[in-house]
Amino acid sequence: MLPTRLAALILAALLAVAPAAAQDAAPKVWHHGSTLMEKLKYPEGYKQFDYVNPDAPAGGEVRLSSMGGFDTFNPILPAGEPADGLGLVYETLMTPSLDETSTSYGQLAEALSWPDDYSSVSFRMNPRARWADGQPVTAEDVVWSFHKLVELNPNYANYYANVTKAEVTAPGEVTFSFDQTGNRELPNIMGQLLILPQHWWEGTGPDGKPRDIARSTLEPPMGSGPYKLVSFNAGVSITYERDPNYWGLKEPFNVGQNNIQTLKYEYYRDDTAEFEAFKADEFDWWDENVAIRWQNNYDFPAVKDGRVVKELFENPYRDNGVMVGFVPNLRRPLFQNEALREAMLYAFDFEELDKLRFFGQYDRINSFFYGTELASSGLPQGEELDILNSVKDLVPPSVFTTEYKNPVNGDPTKLRASLRTANEILTKAGYTLQGTQLLDPAGQPVTFEILLNGPVIQPIATAFVTNLKRLGMNATIRTVDSAQYIERVRKRDFDVIYTGWSQSLSPGNEQRFMWSSAAADQDDSSNYAGIKDKGVDALIDKVIFADDRATLVAATHALDRVLLAHHYVTPTYTLRKSRIARWDRFSHPDQLPEFSIGFPTVWWYDEAKAAKTGAAKN
Repeated sequence: MLPTRLAALILAALLAVAPAAAQDAAPKVWHHGSTLMEKLKYPEGYKQFDYVNPDAPAGGEVRLSSMGGFDTFNPILPAGEPADGLGLVYETLMTPSLDETSTSYGQLAEALSWPDDYSSVSFRMNPRARWADGQPVTAEDVVWSFHKLVELNPNYANYYANVTKAEVTAPGEVTFSFDQTGNRELPNIMGQLLILPQHWWEGTGPDGKPRDIARSTLEPPMGSGPYKLVSFNAGVSITYERDPNYWGLKEPFNVGQNNIQTLKYEYYRDDTAEFEAFKADEFDWWDENVAIRWQNNYDFPAVKDGRVVKELFENPYRDNGVMVGFVPNLRRPLFQNEALREAMLYAFDFEELDKLRFFGQYDRINSFFYGTELASSGLPQGEELDILNSVKDLVPPSVFTTEYKNPVNGDPTKLRASLRTANEILTKAGYTLQGTQLLDPAGQPVTFEILLNGPVIQPIATAFVTNLKRLGMNATIRTVDSAQYIERVRKRDFDVIYTGWSQSLSPGNEQRFMWSSAAADQDDSSNYAGIKDKGVDALIDKVIFADDRATLVAATHALDRVLLAHHYVTPTYTLRKSRIARWDRFSHPDQLPEFSIGFPTVWWYDEAKAAKTGAAKN
């Protein structure tokens, strides 16, 4: 392989003597940002994002927590547990604004261009972009990063499956060619590409040995981002510090951001111990995920005297749909029977849990895009109906006649009625009871394990299991630590897990990663259930190739409706707000970004507040 600089010179020479026809090709139209919505909010030459304080002081420290551990600083490998915070070190071609959805602006690339048919996208590199060692970030780095990502990680290979070629097409310019046209999302997707320094990864480490991007490593990485990894205790803690020589310090996408001098991550193995550590002022920020704890356990002195602030933020959910629930593994023959999956739905008593444990904080989920305009409702009509009719032979007939509804329980009478309905579904499908044990149509006991990642969901799963046993299903619960849970999910070594999916307001290629037949056979995909359905595959393509917003919404409604009809998940509940407790040492702009809390990115360390709260414990 030629050295990258020599290759670039040869390419430039070839371009200089290109045939006349190529030289006469229509010039590229360059854009400073891209969006899947109607238009960009910020014009070319914008000075800063509206939600930042350009005069925010720099300094101070934020201590954050994380569950589990880490064993690698390599950000691209599918195996292992990458450390938190690597996004502080590395950057992407484009960066999102936090007050728009599905929108990004130039970062390592200063502009992008695409033809009318979206058959490719080109990025023009920002000539000011530098790695932490001062070397420029090049188009060659981009091509190398792309090839390594798809070579080493099946997730990226799937996400970028439509890219047929990545090449340097001019000095400082990289172009990605696609195998299809009409996919408006592909330019945005390529702008999310993580860029790694080729010269560093192909260089020699401090141990005198060549580095290897294909291997795990705990050598602190070098990137182009605003922070450097300065110290760590393997699997226990990591410290990042603000890089005073960061190339993007005064770039408009960074003005008023990354104000904290030091960011520390401390790892915990147990949720209860983690919360006790927060109460003891061992870290600063707590995102509460247990309703009963939010209701009852914030009576400690620091809350009473105002040193710890409790606050609800709805910002992160304004452009975010969600599905959460118990997910059966269809790779197990037991769960390939749709009747069993449907019967499980009737055993989940949300209303009783809401009274006893949730204190009215949660809503029941009834869509894979819950909380957004993309969620289906009622019966299909208009363009959605047309789309469903176009795949009529591939989808359940019920989607045309029956609106999806969760059972409503909450008292013994209603629950008994739900369980009777479940029994009727099972009996009709050939299931029988032998004493208290449910047998499948082949006469085999219905026995399975619910795998949980830690103890938080255990009370919820226990209530679910109690009702499943009333149907004759011998369900058990196994709670494991994060590392074991991740490994078992990767290997698809589970019967049922409790998990979820987050959705943007502009669904596209990632839907393949979540639900497609191809993704079912990929160990690291988000198709946890192992869905293989031709109707779902067809509707995913309808979503991806929607040529306007109205069609995108209609196609997503249709996809949602079919996913629900197959009962791939027993939906549970969600809160459309973040419950945040924090030690009161930080301030933020008067107006936070529309779609994010922005912590710690647009916040800053407030010396006056810190003086009142007291020095952080280390």
